[in-house]
Amino acid sequence: MTILGEAGIDIDGAPYGSVVQEGLKQPFMFILSDHHRELSEPAGRQIMAHIQSIYQRLPNGRLLITIRGANHFSFSDQMLLKSHYVIRMLRMFGFGSLDGRRGLAITAECVRTFFDVYLKNAPASSLNKPSQHYPEVQFVLQ
Repeated sequence: MTILGEAGIDIDGAPYGSVVQEGLKQPFMFILSDHHRELSEPAGRQIMAHIQSIYQRLPNGRLLITIRGANHFSFSDQMLLKSHYVIRMLRMFGFGSLDGRRGLAITAECVRTFFDVYLKNAPASSLNKPSQHYPEVQFVLQ
């Protein structure tokens, strides 16, 4: 989780500790990779339950999005550093069809827009609709 003063973002993390019970007071966004496979497992359902628990108690200024085709490594430069062989193997098994550079571009856009709205007073309307440039972004809860 990253909290910059008056706003925060969790980029595909599993929340734990007191935040699950106590929640947060500032605007907050969750950016998740495509976890549809993990939701059939108890651990995956528990993580999503924790995220929903935090999300449902947030004040105004909350956002939860998933990025279709992303995997956990799509949010870091690790996907750019992995060999093409490893990436092909991951995709063969259904993990992360999203190109690494595109994943980073989407993440950067989402983070910038959210923090611009809540830290720089940009219009909140920019968060209400998916970008035409990134159809992979899905608004899960609003």
